[in-house]
Amino acid sequence: MAGGSFELYLIRHAIAEERGEKWPDDNKRPLTEEGIARMRKAAHGLARVGVTLDAVLTSPLVRARQTAEIVAAASDSKPPLVNVESLTPDGGYAAIVADLEKHARKAVRIALVGHEPLMGELAARLIGSRHPIEFKKGAVCRIDLDSIPPAGPGDLRWMLTPKILRLIKK
Repeated sequence: MAGGSFELYLIRHAIAEERGEKWPDDNKRPLTEEGIARMRKAAHGLARVGVTLDAVLTSPLVRARQTAEIVAAASDSKPPLVNVESLTPDGGYAAIVADLEKHARKAVRIALVGHEPLMGELAARLIGSRHPIEFKKGAVCRIDLDSIPPAGPGDLRWMLTPKILRLIKK
């Protein structure tokens, strides 16, 4: 890592059960079997393109936490998972940056697992765009920052849809 820069990997949770009577508490809505299977393949794709993580910060909602567990399990570095309220659907930019600051002392490659529209709004703000970036379920983007909190716009290095991630073979 040149110049103390940070790699942030923004990840939207994988395919979850539909909202409705079966899941009256939206916080407990889990991933579907298909969502789990697809996210495992996508997470292996991330590992194959050389993504290693020092920490995974996740929304504590079940679907995000399950996604974070899959991503962490596929990473050779076996990063710790940390629940952070700032990544819930009600979270906000200042709270996310505050959580990043806490972990930036020990971690330079940090995954953030959360929900739309928050992830798209966060990505846009980090790269200095006024237009949110659309995240499909299970999509990942890498944004490099010189500092946390960011002193200026970060660099969007790449964004991969879950479909592309699943196609990456050794």
